[in-house]
Amino acid sequence: MTTDRIPAHSPRRVAITGIGLVTPLGNDVRSTWSALERVQSGAGPITHFDASGFSTRIAAEVKNFDDDAITAPRRFLKFANRSHRFALAAAEEAMRDAGIAPTDEDAERWGCAVGTGMMGVDYADLAEVQRHSAPEGEIDAAKLLDDVSANDPLAFCRSQSTAGVALLTRRFGIRGYATSVHTACASGGQAIGTALKLIRRGAVDRVLTGGFDSMISPVGLAGFCLLSAVSTDNDAPQQASRPFDATRNGFVLGEGAGFLVLEEWEAAKRRGAHIYGELAGDGNSLSSYRITDSPPDGDGPIQSMRAALADAGANPADVDYINAHGTSTGMNDRSETAAIRAVFGADAKRVFVSSTKSMMGHLIAAAGAVEVAICALAIERGEMPVNANYRVPDPDCDLNLVLGEPRRQRVRMTISNSFGFGGSNSCVVLRHPDLVEGAGAR
Repeated sequence: MTTDRIPAHSPRRVAITGIGLVTPLGNDVRSTWSALERVQSGAGPITHFDASGFSTRIAAEVKNFDDDAITAPRRFLKFANRSHRFALAAAEEAMRDAGIAPTDEDAERWGCAVGTGMMGVDYADLAEVQRHSAPEGEIDAAKLLDDVSANDPLAFCRSQSTAGVALLTRRFGIRGYATSVHTACASGGQAIGTALKLIRRGAVDRVLTGGFDSMISPVGLAGFCLLSAVSTDNDAPQQASRPFDATRNGFVLGEGAGFLVLEEWEAAKRRGAHIYGELAGDGNSLSSYRITDSPPDGDGPIQSMRAALADAGANPADVDYINAHGTSTGMNDRSETAAIRAVFGADAKRVFVSSTKSMMGHLIAAAGAVEVAICALAIERGEMPVNANYRVPDPDCDLNLVLGEPRRQRVRMTISNSFGFGGSNSCVVLRHPDLVEGAGAR
């Protein structure tokens, strides 16, 4: 099957009509995409806290973020931690971009599906409690989380796994199906896949969906250092994330948020919405191989990619670009390469591949959502971002990488891969709007 014509009996189609981003490259879509075009890195020395005692002292932080960018009433912010603020700002941009929002008449036909991180309590909350509850210089990490809930009810509220989705649904008056997903690095992608299914089956007509996370804290960084998952190239932070390069030695921890507004296709067309593309397919699997690694033969990622293509009614020959999970860790880059080879066969030498983590770092639960948004922008703009910092070829990662400068050509279909710690695998497929029957050229 090709993607030139889509059978009329296909399920309800899903249009992407709004995008919002807060990333280490910029606090909105325009600035983030501009940095990708310039092949600009968002990595640098950690400024959130004193990281001098850690083996890794670099990260890709969101820069110059101002709460004034959030138009929500100020009362919302007292319940919001750092990542929630990113989520509110990115979601507001996506809603503005879509030019639509829930009303009293249709709020129950709106849904919300978000990927959330594991660090529900800000380090600032922990530090504040520590200053009040422990003698100067004494740190009792085991007591900190309990102390937060005992001493600061607002910090307790911010720590709940549902806090982000609650803030978003309240902020926009969404009263339909709402859920949060936490599957580590696959969270954002799986949340968007959930949103796709909600519209397809008619549970809702529109969904605000995406992911948000911020683990750049002593607690978050310590865990990744203990797992030997993050790069220790502290003297060259902008070159530290180098997916598929033979000298790679770990990812650069990032933070941020990415949100989409999704709509039932025909409803979006009727109101004259700008459609970035079709959210066409979703595939998931669970490898359960190791906590930090995907299987060497690509098993698990293979299943998610094949399932997503089948869900989209597509073949590997239809795909022009893969936004790879591409973490810049030794095992996972080899595993993803093996999976792409297995799924794409001879087309693996044709399809272009890049990991935008090479520039913005690994946004953990937000990564998949931001990267799906980048795929939508790649389709709209006919431009594929670079796989930055690639210098030394790895024969085990012999993919058709976008190198040097962005690749400019028509992009018919894209894939976004997200493979999480613990083995959760997500693959999302997007299709150019011209290829959907009746969509017409934009």
